[in-house]
Amino acid sequence: MTAQEQFVFPDHLSMIQEFSLGNRPLVDLVREIQNIYCSDDRPWIIGFSGGKDSTCVLSLIYMALLQLPAEKRTKHVYVVSSDTLVETPVVVDMIKRVIKLINEAAPKEGLPISAYSVVPKTDQTFWVNLLGRGYPAPNQTFRWCTERMKIDPVSEFILDKVAKFGEAVVVLGSRSQESASRAQVIAKHKIDGSALSRHSSLPNAYTYMPIESWSADEVWMYLMSAPCPWGGSNQELLELYKGSNQGECPLVIDKSTPSCGNSRFGCWTCTVVTDDKALHGLIESGANWMKPLLAFRNKLYMSRQPENSEEYRNFRRRTGRVSYNSGDISDDSVREVRHIPGPYWLSKRQEFLRELLTIEKGINESGESIELITRPELHMIRREWLRDPNEPDWEDSLPRIYREVYGEDLDWVEDDAGAFTRADSETLERLAEKYGVPSALVRKMLEAELQVSGLGNRRGILNSLESILQRDWEDLDAINERNHSFRKRGKSYVEEVKDEFSEFLN
Repeated sequence: MTAQEQFVFPDHLSMIQEFSLGNRPLVDLVREIQNIYCSDDRPWIIGFSGGKDSTCVLSLIYMALLQLPAEKRTKHVYVVSSDTLVETPVVVDMIKRVIKLINEAAPKEGLPISAYSVVPKTDQTFWVNLLGRGYPAPNQTFRWCTERMKIDPVSEFILDKVAKFGEAVVVLGSRSQESASRAQVIAKHKIDGSALSRHSSLPNAYTYMPIESWSADEVWMYLMSAPCPWGGSNQELLELYKGSNQGECPLVIDKSTPSCGNSRFGCWTCTVVTDDKALHGLIESGANWMKPLLAFRNKLYMSRQPENSEEYRNFRRRTGRVSYNSGDISDDSVREVRHIPGPYWLSKRQEFLRELLTIEKGINESGESIELITRPELHMIRREWLRDPNEPDWEDSLPRIYREVYGEDLDWVEDDAGAFTRADSETLERLAEKYGVPSALVRKMLEAELQVSGLGNRRGILNSLESILQRDWEDLDAINERNHSFRKRGKSYVEEVKDEFSEFLN
């Protein structure tokens, strides 16, 4: 607590004994928390996002357990925070400090509380999907990030406790006043006559929302009226919210949770919203070192816009086929057939990675400490590039890009290296042009052969080659012309091929 900070109450206990919030005395709410805690042996899992609501709930439960006799603190309370690995950097640092304080203070107080941070699996992170597989930056219609990066890691943590103890209670900072949709979700799963609700998707998991009826102002009154029970204050938290009328990004445990792209407690890479108010607000507050992050985020946003799809995205999907869609999800009057672009071109992913690493290096050299992309992610992205279904990275370019930025090498796995070199690629391009055969087609067929090279059993090679031949290998104009011709005749490409070879198939 600094000299400038003035609290209404000298400590947390005094506040609880004298304050009323949410139309009830805090003493009454703490007693409810204690009664529910002592009523069974189900462990509790507190969802902690670092925002005001989850901090408020964590404080309440910490104090409720602190006021229980030691012999009644019979079951464990797990505090779990979800780190997507692309969280706003200053928020990540703050959450790490709180988790450290909790893990230091709780054992000294004799409290059965431990705090953890969960992260997505390496093959499901933001950068592995976007840079590795070429997924386009998320938007409202293709928000692929939430489930992989937020829901799955937390759900896995909860299910692990359910498997161990049979059932678990998930304590959340959700409030009905956050939004009408959130209020409906809370009411839908409520158990009659109980403070608990059924979890919307996880079996044998229940939810408890102690501040469900509180307003945002009441949350702030609670947080700023007394020091934190584990030490320190919430002044830093308040500073993060200043200048922003947006909400926060709660711990996401189901798909009903809205996007948190406008929040200071979301991902700095979020492109679901048009303008990232989080980074803007932090930069305006003095964090000028984050300007390159905002510029990079804006570049990702622009790459997602339809008018830029030809520049940034392959016209083929990852299946190797060109796809079309009839109509518009947001406009029923649209009936035209439209081409659906595929993943980012490999060249664009290489460009993104180089820029990301350069930003990371520059920020660290300026005195900040940050890791924008983890080294295990780099290894996974390299694997994805080498095995890309459309543009296999024959030159194994990722180690070279890293070396050019950092002037050093990581411990690259040699077995992951591509089977071909730049010279091989150039030779193949010349031959492909000479004989009028797509070089990518020949590459994939050679790769299929190499995968079974030296094996006594070559089972499946013919199916692999047939699958490769069925992909769309021409350029987009030729494919569009061909498909238009088929539509005019009322037949699909597959039907035309079947008719042509019908005498051999019968």
